[in-house]
Amino acid sequence: MTTPQVSFEFFPPQNLEASFRLWDTVQALAPLDPKFVSVTYGAGGTTRDLTRDAVATLHKSSGLNVAAHLTCVNASKTETLQIARGFAASGVSELVALRGDPPKGANRFEPHPDGFANSVELIEALSATGDFTIRVGAYPEKHPEASDMKADIDWLKRKIDAGAAEALTQFFFEADSFLRFRDACADAGIDAPIVPGILPIENWKGARNFAKRCGTTVPTWLEDAFEKATRDNREDLLATAVCTELCSDLLEEGVEALHFYTLNRPELTRDVCHALGVTPQVRLENVA
Repeated sequence: MTTPQVSFEFFPPQNLEASFRLWDTVQALAPLDPKFVSVTYGAGGTTRDLTRDAVATLHKSSGLNVAAHLTCVNASKTETLQIARGFAASGVSELVALRGDPPKGANRFEPHPDGFANSVELIEALSATGDFTIRVGAYPEKHPEASDMKADIDWLKRKIDAGAAEALTQFFFEADSFLRFRDACADAGIDAPIVPGILPIENWKGARNFAKRCGTTVPTWLEDAFEKATRDNREDLLATAVCTELCSDLLEEGVEALHFYTLNRPELTRDVCHALGVTPQVRLENVA
């Protein structure tokens, strides 16, 4: 089993305490030499300014390759591309381009009257600038709004053809979910890398609720295991074992990179990475 490349997703802080937690998370995970780290948008673009500020700060101060999320929600084409140009001007050349979730209280995505209608239009416009490496989302289990898996895969191919270089998947709990999806994408002619998204389970109740909103299958065995672990006060031990086994299964099937959704809580992600052989890298200039 080869040691994987890793990347980490953070979300932007909304208060001073959260700012310290984000920085602590970055400090804890940066030594693992991630390929990149990404900073999310909130639903409906609610954290747009916070995302921009967090990306700029991390880019300047962390030494990491920082990717900014960018969505179509609640912004005109001009506004969206202006944000992208701002990232480019600050030296950020990587974007995760997404349609984005509807604003809170809305049942479905409605394009801005002067905005991009969908993620493909956004990717085409960003690709035309020549300024960015573009990553996109992918769904190993059917997106809640998709008619079926074929429609999901066809849409992913359109995003790759529009200029995306790589896809990051929604999280899942069983390796077969990703492996079936990877094979179906290959059969559909998608040759760009598809990186599995990994959610270390910091809080089972929260992870289960999040999964249901995203359309991610929650296996009965996992429900039963966490119910027992909660009674025995061994949730952290189970979470580490489950996540490590999932990642190991993927690596044994040829997966070379993993993208971790950290929720700005680094401990479990760090422990899983260590178990996979991803260990702190020492810079030569720091060695006496």
